[in-house]
Amino acid sequence: MRLPLAACAAALVLAGCSGSPSGQTPAAGTPAAPAGTPATGPTAVPPAPVDPSVAASADAALSGDTEAICAQAARVNSDFGKTFIADLKLQIDAASKGGAAKQQADQKIARDVSNYSYALADMAKLTTDPVLKKALTDMSQQVTALKGDLTKINAEKMSQLTGTLDKACGKG
Repeated sequence: MRLPLAACAAALVLAGCSGSPSGQTPAAGTPAAPAGTPATGPTAVPPAPVDPSVAASADAALSGDTEAICAQAARVNSDFGKTFIADLKLQIDAASKGGAAKQQADQKIARDVSNYSYALADMAKLTTDPVLKKALTDMSQQVTALKGDLTKINAEKMSQLTGTLDKACGKG
């Protein structure tokens, strides 16, 4: 594993994220952002399902609201940065245990990466701002290309994409 590159990428992911208040959760209708704590094993509690009508009304309220979408993107990025760090630790621990532990860790990481990519793509669909739409779409595609392999993160590319998102949101 290329841990130094992955650790560097994690630092850049977190550094590129606007400081969002901790403990905030994504708005209803947006896929749940990956949590910072690994949820594996028989004691893991799945998130409560979101009522589709509530999700649709939340999406309608968020649609076209660039400021709200940018705030949501900042929260999702921050949450993924925390999840990324936890997933790296999980991956390292699971590698020493091998077998089922490694497989569970790989599945969790793939889900976390997929959730993050989906959240970015979902926000891109909601925005009417073409620059923000492109930034979110590009980030989603870059994350999707990881296919759950955290060691594939290109720190420079992710930093550039995060900078583009920050500019689209008026932060840079």
